[in-house]
Amino acid sequence: MNYTFDFSVIWNNIGLFTAGAFVTIRLSLIAIAFGLILGIVGALFRTSENRFLNWLAIAYVEAIRNTPFLIQLFFIFFGLPNLGIKLTAEQAATLSLAVNFGAYSTEIVRAGVESIHKGQVEAGLALGFKPLSVFRYIVLTPALSNIYPALVGQIILAVLFTSVVSQIAAEDLTFAGDYLNSRTFRSFEIYFTISLIYLAIVWLIKGLTYAIEKRFFEFAKYRR
Repeated sequence: MNYTFDFSVIWNNIGLFTAGAFVTIRLSLIAIAFGLILGIVGALFRTSENRFLNWLAIAYVEAIRNTPFLIQLFFIFFGLPNLGIKLTAEQAATLSLAVNFGAYSTEIVRAGVESIHKGQVEAGLALGFKPLSVFRYIVLTPALSNIYPALVGQIILAVLFTSVVSQIAAEDLTFAGDYLNSRTFRSFEIYFTISLIYLAIVWLIKGLTYAIEKRFFEFAKYRR
């Protein structure tokens, strides 16, 4: 093997990687926040007795879960402009990630909601709680404790999915690596470094979510 490792290309362009990592984190946070809202609304529709809302949620979930994320990304970035909806690469990336995360989190949240006994809801209503309060305190909070591990796993996948958005020139971490590789051809050093950065981001997420679990959902193991 005649290949000579040269990591100076990384140190000389550390600002490029930092900027790309920042975009990746920003995309992830915004997409996860809006995707979780979509997931909660989707779960409400999915468990609704209104057949139209139920069908709407099923159609949304099935359409997203049974098509590749890359195609969804291309449809939003390249397809929507034909309908007069023009988005920047970063806007299209955020919307695609949010819609995708929302579909998967819909089923996760639905499973959590359905894990709550109807008797608990009926008891809350009988005690005079408003429907919104019943949903928030009797349904949503315990349900989140049940689905928390699955939701964290989906959050991590959403972060890793951001690596695909470089295909539409969203300037994330992978885009930074591709750009630098096209000019230096130091593929091993560049993609090895990017892998380590993604790994660090995921470890950070795991640490934060573990702290949140200990802080807010510690009661769950006693309740169960």
